[in-house]
Amino acid sequence: MKYQIVGEPMPVVICDLTPGESMITESGSMCWMSPNMDMKTSAGGVGKAFGRMFSGDSIFQNIYTSMGGPGMIAFASSFPGSIRPVNITPDMPVIVQKTGFLASEATVELSLHFQKRAAVGFFGGEGFIMQRLSGYGTAFIEIDGYAVEYNLMPGQRIVVDTGNLAMMDASCTLEIQAVKGIKNKFLGGEGFFNTVITGPGKVTLQTMPVSGVAQALAPFFNTGSR
Repeated sequence: MKYQIVGEPMPVVICDLTPGESMITESGSMCWMSPNMDMKTSAGGVGKAFGRMFSGDSIFQNIYTSMGGPGMIAFASSFPGSIRPVNITPDMPVIVQKTGFLASEATVELSLHFQKRAAVGFFGGEGFIMQRLSGYGTAFIEIDGYAVEYNLMPGQRIVVDTGNLAMMDASCTLEIQAVKGIKNKFLGGEGFFNTVITGPGKVTLQTMPVSGVAQALAPFFNTGSR
């Protein structure tokens, strides 16, 4: 597969496939394709379908295959930002926010990723349920806003708001840390908890998560009748 990413801040990735090559997407984000692209919809097994349903995603995946010759297919981002290509290998899976996966080669496997610590489950918000990308091949990840990357050394930590975590290497760990001080909790405007990511591994943060934008705009919408 060859690809090009164009059109920021509302980018699209255009993929050129060899005959018989396939790509998958969960989000229904295909925006155009050559007429020889064959689409099949699959749940990918009961366990995987249940996991996607639990995470709030569609239980089905769309599989696009180039039939009878080279094919072309394009996948568009759903929010202003960027699309990042990620090389998935068997020894380096990647953990992605559940809304971050855009598309990938069919050799990439998607599964539900739960954080091991119970506190993350109760207080982690968006970070509780994430997607694990394993196998091998290229995956395309949506980044909300601008992407900032950090390479954490073993034991090195970074504190972030959960919504700003776009993806991290599976070698990193994630836990929840309570904000110190009663005034900070109730008057600081940053919530009661922060997310702490510990290396080793690469962490990609996003500057404008959809949840943050929705929260910022909420006061300007009047839902009541006049």
